[in-house]
Amino acid sequence: MQQVLKRRYWTMLVAAGAAVSCGTMAAYAAGFTLPAPAKIAFLYFDQKNDGGWTQAFDEARPKIEEAVGMKIPFVEKVPEVAGQIKPAAEQFIQRGYNVIIGTAFGYSDTFKELSEKYPKVAFLNASGTTNGSNLESFYGRTYESQYLCGMIAGGMSKSGKLGFVAAHPIGPVNWTINAYELGAQKINPKATVTVIFTGAWNDPVKERAAASALADQGIGVIGQHVDTPTPQIVAQERGIYGTGHHRDLREFAPKATLCSSVWTWDKFLSPELKKVAAGDWQPNPYGAFPGIKDGGTDIACCGPAVPKDLADKVMAERAAIVAGKQIFTGPMSDTAGKEILAAGKPIDDGGLWKMTWYVPGVIAQK
Repeated sequence: MQQVLKRRYWTMLVAAGAAVSCGTMAAYAAGFTLPAPAKIAFLYFDQKNDGGWTQAFDEARPKIEEAVGMKIPFVEKVPEVAGQIKPAAEQFIQRGYNVIIGTAFGYSDTFKELSEKYPKVAFLNASGTTNGSNLESFYGRTYESQYLCGMIAGGMSKSGKLGFVAAHPIGPVNWTINAYELGAQKINPKATVTVIFTGAWNDPVKERAAASALADQGIGVIGQHVDTPTPQIVAQERGIYGTGHHRDLREFAPKATLCSSVWTWDKFLSPELKKVAAGDWQPNPYGAFPGIKDGGTDIACCGPAVPKDLADKVMAERAAIVAGKQIFTGPMSDTAGKEILAAGKPIDDGGLWKMTWYVPGVIAQK
């Protein structure tokens, strides 16, 4: 399954790049203007209270409504299946909604088709890979917030043995793992991160098995890039620490969760939707990729167990990132000793999306 997902992921990235390189830049330069006042609607991948990815959007929605001055309806549990995505989107369009926001990687191809079928409607899609003159995919630079969480983990683990429960070994997951280890090494140069991949974004059973296996190995802090709070719950049950993802997961494991890498979608979507409504919108031909500075992601810090001096170090690094610090800057090698980045050279966005390597200190298990 992971090999199939990785092949699909790379195919879509290559196709997206090809589409931009084959003469579509003129359409982008012209800008996009809605023919009527903006009416916005959401398609949620999962139920709105899933505790993770989808709930982060639903919690951002009221803030976006206040910013843009309108109520934003939504439909829940729209799976990554074209036969269900299209009817959900088209029902909104037939009711006069002309800005449709999706929330899933698997919507990418269908949103591209819809954007071409409905050229007077604006489409935005979180974690998507397709773009167009009226379509913009967007995702956050989660390596920034996971780097900060890694600092917390490195400072709170007595042994320096950290664990990480992850879904799939693809670029957006691998960059969080590597950043987590780099953050941990910032505090404890001997820190290691053992990773177990579940092969699924949302599978509490597999997440529990992976987190339990890490705890059995003597791991002191468990990080995650999966959709449910299960790794945090397991950490609390086992009397160890954890760091969350998507939302502040202290509500599920207040004694264990030290901090979380969280989405701040209202900070990105509110100004972006205002641009759409104003007219002459120019979506990024490669998709939007906001970090902490621009509102894609941030750290929810910190739990009561985190000492003030460690929290202060983390917030100082956060300020440095906002000011322009690059997490992945050479010299940097992979676990086999192969040079990835020369001294002083930062990674580019293409290198992030294609990241298949791990920094020394990462131990990847299946």
